[in-house]
Amino acid sequence: MQEEIKINTEYITLGQFIKLTNILESGGMVKAFLADVGVLVNGEIEHRRGRKLYPKDVVEIEDVGSYIVVS
Repeated sequence: MQEEIKINTEYITLGQFIKLTNILESGGMVKAFLADVGVLVNGEIEHRRGRKLYPKDVVEIEDVGSYIVVS
C-alpha cells in the first residue's frame, strides 16, 4: 500500500519530497542517495533532485516503501 504525502503547492521537487518523508535528513544525504541509488518515479528510475512531482505521482524507494503525492 502507498503512503500518501500531502503537498500544499502545485508541485514539489524530488529532493524536497524525500526530506518531507523523513527518510533522509539533509539535502547532502538526498543528493548522494539519488546519485548512487535513485528512486522510481511512476515506474521510471530517477536520479535528479529537481524532478518535479505533481499530485498522483508515485515514488518508490527501494527497501523503504511506496508513496503517492496528494494535494
